[in-house]
Amino acid sequence: MNLSLIAGAITLAAGTYAFRFAGPTLRRRLTFPPRLTRLLEVGSVVLLIALAVTTLVPAGHKAGFALPAGVLVATILAWRRMPLVLITIGAATTTALLRLLGLA
Repeated sequence: MNLSLIAGAITLAAGTYAFRFAGPTLRRRLTFPPRLTRLLEVGSVVLLIALAVTTLVPAGHKAGFALPAGVLVATILAWRRMPLVLITIGAATTTALLRLLGLA
C-alpha cells in the first residue's frame, strides 16, 4: 500500500476522534448565547438541505422523475418521524419502482 494513503487514513481517524471527543468535553465548559445556539441549529438544517438538494439531481446524465419522488417520500417519512431504516427503504423502493415502470 501507498504510505501516504495510510498516513492520510490515520490522520483522518485521529481528527475524527478528536472532534468527537471535543464535543462533550467542551460542551460542559463553554456556554453560547441562546441566539447563537439557534443560529447554529438553523445553519445545520440549511447545510443538510443543501446537501439533499445537490444530491437530488445527479450530474452527468438525464435526471428523471424517480429520484425526486424518492427524496419526496423520504422527506415525508422523516417529517413523520419514522425510523431511518424505514425512510431509506421507502425512498429506495419508490425510486426503484418508478424506474422499473419506466418513469426514470
